[in-house]
Amino acid sequence: MNDAVDAHISRFVAAFGYPFTSTGRTVATFAFAAVTYALLILSSFPTYSMQMLTTDLGYLDEAIVALTANTYQSVGAVALGLIVVYAVLTGIALTTAIGRIRHAGGTSARGLSSVLPGLLASGCASCGAGLLGTLGFVGALSMLPFDGNLLRLAGLLLLVAYLSRLGDPRRCTIPSATGGE
Repeated sequence: MNDAVDAHISRFVAAFGYPFTSTGRTVATFAFAAVTYALLILSSFPTYSMQMLTTDLGYLDEAIVALTANTYQSVGAVALGLIVVYAVLTGIALTTAIGRIRHAGGTSARGLSSVLPGLLASGCASCGAGLLGTLGFVGALSMLPFDGNLLRLAGLLLLVAYLSRLGDPRRCTIPSATGGE
């Protein structure tokens, strides 16, 4: 059992470190994280975001700053921190997933589908509603305690599980029947 946990931790550390092994990957990771953060924050108040951005794209920075302050005031520092961590982990997961496709070819695309539940479950991690509200779970969302932080945390855990399963995409790891590698 400890060997399986150690293997997951080792793969998570390898997947977490992979995007920072070259300048291009690092830049891509931060770009993915910044875009994810912007999308999460802008989706927290979509009407305001659409009004600002349809008026002029020059208001993008103002909208992000205003909605970051609004998110902090409405759901607190913990929720804003979870959004930032979610954006960073998404950047790492996307960079690592792209690395897996590049190094392993098209055969690894099936394994990439495991990141989708993490993206779907937390959806709009800034407001906690995300895609679940559009799927008809509005009543269930209103019952969530802690301003949706548990939903954000669940999305983060799914991303961590994906990264701990993936590892460094440059290394081929095939689990043995006993759960080790």
